Amino acid sequence: MTDLSVRTGGQAGDGIASVGETIARCFSRMGLHVFGLNAYQSVIRGGHVWYQARTGTGRPRCQGDGLDVLYALDKQTVDVHAPGLRQGGTVVFDPEKFAVSPSELPAGVTALPVPTLEFARKHTSQSILQNAGGIGATAFLAGIPLDLLHQVLADSFGRKAGDVVAWNLAASGDGYHFAETHASVNAHAVQKAGAPKLLMTGNQAIALGAAAAGCKFLAQYPMTPASGVLHWLAAHAQTLGIVVKQAEDEIAAINMAIGASFGGVRAMTATSGGGFSLMVEAMGLAGMTETPLVVVESQRAGPSTGLPTKTEQGDLNMMLGAGQGEFPRAVLAPTDAAEAFHMTIRAFELAEAYQTPVLVASDLHLSESHFTVDREEVPLTYTPASLLNVAPNGHDYLRYQYTESGVSPRAAPGQPGLQFIAGSDEHDEKGHLISDVRSGIPKWVTERSRMMEKRMRKRHGLLTDAQPPVVEGPSDAPLTFVAWGSTVGAVRDAMAVLAAQGKSTNLLYFPTVFPLDADRVTSTLRATHRTLLVEANFTGQFGHLLRAETGVHLSERLLKYDGEPFYPHEIVARGLEVLNHGGQ
Repeated sequence: MTDLSVRTGGQAGDGIASVGETIARCFSRMGLHVFGLNAYQSVIRGGHVWYQARTGTGRPRCQGDGLDVLYALDKQTVDVHAPGLRQGGTVVFDPEKFAVSPSELPAGVTALPVPTLEFARKHTSQSILQNAGGIGATAFLAGIPLDLLHQVLADSFGRKAGDVVAWNLAASGDGYHFAETHASVNAHAVQKAGAPKLLMTGNQAIALGAAAAGCKFLAQYPMTPASGVLHWLAAHAQTLGIVVKQAEDEIAAINMAIGASFGGVRAMTATSGGGFSLMVEAMGLAGMTETPLVVVESQRAGPSTGLPTKTEQGDLNMMLGAGQGEFPRAVLAPTDAAEAFHMTIRAFELAEAYQTPVLVASDLHLSESHFTVDREEVPLTYTPASLLNVAPNGHDYLRYQYTESGVSPRAAPGQPGLQFIAGSDEHDEKGHLISDVRSGIPKWVTERSRMMEKRMRKRHGLLTDAQPPVVEGPSDAPLTFVAWGSTVGAVRDAMAVLAAQGKSTNLLYFPTVFPLDADRVTSTLRATHRTLLVEANFTGQFGHLLRAETGVHLSERLLKYDGEPFYPHEIVARGLEVLNHGGQ
């Protein structure tokens, strides 16, 4: 067994995510790496939803291709997902709810009818308990020990006790033993692989990284798919000593974060594309006042409301240009949960060191998928250094002093001897405004140019400190994939498939989307044989950025904009086309 995927499907309100996350937790406690994909609709009840937990002997980087066990709570799930079952796979369903004919299933796939509703009625009148029976049968097929399943179920109920927990344990045991008796031995069953691993979503990793970075203030308006950042930090705010404020809208959220940062604490906000559109003006305020700011932008399919529960990488252009005028910024793009943790810390470091906004470019696929993380991948020993270390010097303090680096001495408001003015207009070194009655006068025209040049000198430091592009795989590979963000995971899995077919490929990915070291990136791209740009948008936004910065045009592309994440087979097929028929 090298790969095992367990998928659960039904309607919103059927507890699909809970079933899927339970299976994912079991795998992680068995010491296995897991990738969990939660596919859902923007309704509370109704509509087709599903969750897939993928594990194996390696580390899955995405949801993968195909599945082995399908627990179907309705007939639509069988119709939609049964064609994806691999040889030896099994469909678990309750025959009291609907029938599954062998002719509906691929060759070599077995149907296992399990009386989940009957098991539920043994213990309570609540039909939702059927899921416990289904989980039990599914767990047996996946090789999960019953005692481990019961531990996970008991932990999932938290403070709840008594009959609810007892019913679920009993019904899951019924399903497990039923499968033991009626199912053939499953060749896909996994085995325990070592110490338990951490299981977290990308949003939870970002929130954990913010806490580790010393974030003390979050202001956010809940917007899918960024809401998980708010949920996690709110749940742990008291323990971590973080002020969490649910604002009335995104405009208030970013301005609150700017205010908190201006006051001297590390602060951030998080949103998706629609909310970030409202934040754009305040981005310019942070740029002008040179206030550190971290913004998490979790992209979803647009424009407008678009597909609010589907993924995309369509907001890059907006992140690059958000805010009136020009000011320094950085855009970081993690590929998985471990990187999301570290890049959030890095975002706070860069924002504070260069007194400017830094964006963490996530998306729904990263934000809401589950990843296993080894404990050493998320060290919590980081101690942020304060950059508020200006010595008092009375009224001679120059908050926006001209410096070679562009970074001026920063003090928090109210510190004795460090008075200054901070406005949204252009200003001199002290902060006195040079707009209105002074603009246009030659002396102040020159002052404006000098101040603009001072701010923009920070770009060199940001570029120096930013994580450079990474090349993975053989340096002489005939095909180089170019990607950023969550799409990198599917590319990595596709490369493994191609390698098994004797096709050598490598990957060029960008932890820092902006700024780019044009000379370094140009030399790297020109050293490749053929390239294939992989992006989840219509126009190849990152490809355009690369061409603007380097002059190199990536003509071979795989672009996806249907709201669904990339699957390895899609990348494999396009990669083979480029390899077999030429390209750049």
